[in-house]
Amino acid sequence: MAATRETLKAAPRTEFGSRTSRRLRRDGYVPGVVYAGGSEARAFKVAEREVRHVLAGGAALFDLELDGSKSVPVVVKEQQLHPVRGSLEHIDLQEVKLDEAIQAEVAVDLDGADNAPGVKEGGVLEHVTREVTVEALPTEIPERLIADVSAMEINDTLQLSSVPVPEGVELVADDLEEVTIATLSPPRVEEEPEPEVEEEAELVGEEGEAPEGEGGEEPEGDSGGDSDEG
Repeated sequence: MAATRETLKAAPRTEFGSRTSRRLRRDGYVPGVVYAGGSEARAFKVAEREVRHVLAGGAALFDLELDGSKSVPVVVKEQQLHPVRGSLEHIDLQEVKLDEAIQAEVAVDLDGADNAPGVKEGGVLEHVTREVTVEALPTEIPERLIADVSAMEINDTLQLSSVPVPEGVELVADDLEEVTIATLSPPRVEEEPEPEVEEEAELVGEEGEAPEGEGGEEPEGDSGGDSDEG
């Protein structure tokens, strides 16, 4: 959890449509909308470099200052990314109340992979679930959760139930035991089928030569019959 919140400064947006959005992006802005409970949603535009800086910090909660008005606490409701470049195309924010719990997506990082016995033996560590949903007051939402994999052996599985959370934070899932965070599989062995294929080919060739040789010689009975008729 960040000690101080970042502030994102934005300007109101009065023109809409795909053409306007493309022009904004060319000019270095990202179009967005902020929702506030029962209040009317407000459209805004924000400098792409500024919103990227705030999001890169990893904080789930930050302040939005719209056209010099009093800043309000917000969380990211939805992001739209370019399918190829991965750049931010549009962002939706949700205004929150600091005294009411909310749900938010939080990243899960793995710690201690180099010390895991299974990794030292050549096992393959896979990070299965990278984000989980938590519920907490906006100010208590952690930037990330840490999953300790330093004791994992080959064939071990680490479930969400083993990931510690700060006080006041609750993991949101139907069954924590059913959410896999990481697995450690046996070493992957490269198969080399080439020698077996060559050996099989040689056997097939040897078996096929005998019938061809027999077929190449004329049966003695047939040739003798032709001379008797003559």
